[in-house]
Amino acid sequence: MLLTQTLSDQYVQVGSVRTRFWQAGEGKHTILLLHGAGGSAEFWYYNLPGLARQHRVIAIDMVGSGRSDKPSASYSLTYQAEFILGFMDAMSISSAVLVGHSMSGGAALQLAFMAPKRVEKLVLVGSFGLGQEVTLSARLATLPFAVRSLQPSPKVMRPMLKQNVFDVDTIPQEWIDLRYPIFALPGRKEPLIQMARTNLCLRGVRETVYQPIVENLKNIIAPALIIWGKQDRILPVAHAHVAAKRLPNAEQPLLLDRCGHYPHLEHPARFNQAVLNFLTGTSGSH
Repeated sequence: MLLTQTLSDQYVQVGSVRTRFWQAGEGKHTILLLHGAGGSAEFWYYNLPGLARQHRVIAIDMVGSGRSDKPSASYSLTYQAEFILGFMDAMSISSAVLVGHSMSGGAALQLAFMAPKRVEKLVLVGSFGLGQEVTLSARLATLPFAVRSLQPSPKVMRPMLKQNVFDVDTIPQEWIDLRYPIFALPGRKEPLIQMARTNLCLRGVRETVYQPIVENLKNIIAPALIIWGKQDRILPVAHAHVAAKRLPNAEQPLLLDRCGHYPHLEHPARFNQAVLNFLTGTSGSH
């Protein structure tokens, strides 16, 4: 069992949004861990302690997710990027390393366009916003019945994770138990529906969402590390190559075998070491 006492809930006001976060460690870099759509700080449970041995690390419940407030809003990538920026301002963080998973990868890229001086380095983990392709279940989430039909129950946690990870049996039960109370919180569906409608359509990611990101990748000067599961069924590994080819200061992508959409949860030791190496400039060829 990990040292959960170091991962106690803290809150800060970001504009009108009461925002929950976990924080540990200190060091040269401040790392912001940004979960994907509908996630929470718990997704970084196996990453934050290891990374915090060398750095200040903060895992945020993004606006509309976890125990943070869930306002009625567009949940566009710009809206989410502005929220991250607001969090940094509220915490007096002048610049940070952004580790963005899935939807928050897209928000981190958006922030890198908006405020490049605030982004020291980028770690993109199965990132959203690099192409049109996305799993059918995400496209169907644009339909009202899809998300509303999900009734929280401990029994559905593993079956739901099955499409997201390579081998659901490798996910520890302690993590399932930790995540379930967050998954079952009231009010989590409405932001997910709005996020899906804003960013997706039945064909996939909206062109107005991903095309500006892909076209602007060449202008992001921050060093970037791309981490992807080879068997990611949510966002295809081909998108990792889009980012690697177009980001001027991207390292060779780290593509993990026997890994789905959650490299940080499925292979935490390799993930943590890759991020630490990236921050010290010793990553080489992984």
